[in-house]
Amino acid sequence: MKNSISIASLIATLTLTPAAYAGGGGDCHFHGGAPAKESVVTSCANQQKDVLAAKGKIDASWKTAALEKAETVDGKSKKEWKLTYKNPAEKDASKQTLFMFYSLSGNFIAANFTGQ
Repeated sequence: MKNSISIASLIATLTLTPAAYAGGGGDCHFHGGAPAKESVVTSCANQQKDVLAAKGKIDASWKTAALEKAETVDGKSKKEWKLTYKNPAEKDASKQTLFMFYSLSGNFIAANFTGQ
């Protein structure tokens, strides 16, 4: 009986553990200090942009806005990713450029129209 419980616990741990860890899949939440690849951060930023538009935080026209630039910059305390999107369909000229910031490891920090 004790072996059955141990084996069941082991099987449950092995099958459920990957779902408990955030990682490089589609969830865009990363642990550790390894720098994320530009393609990973870009993909996560595109997903986040769509979420912001769906929640009404930014206009729905941003869903079709293309990435203009992805670069690493000096953040407040360390390096971070800065992604720049342009949306010429945005009527407010001060909101035609969307900046999204990610940690170097790929976690979303913030989005704004100022670039700061």
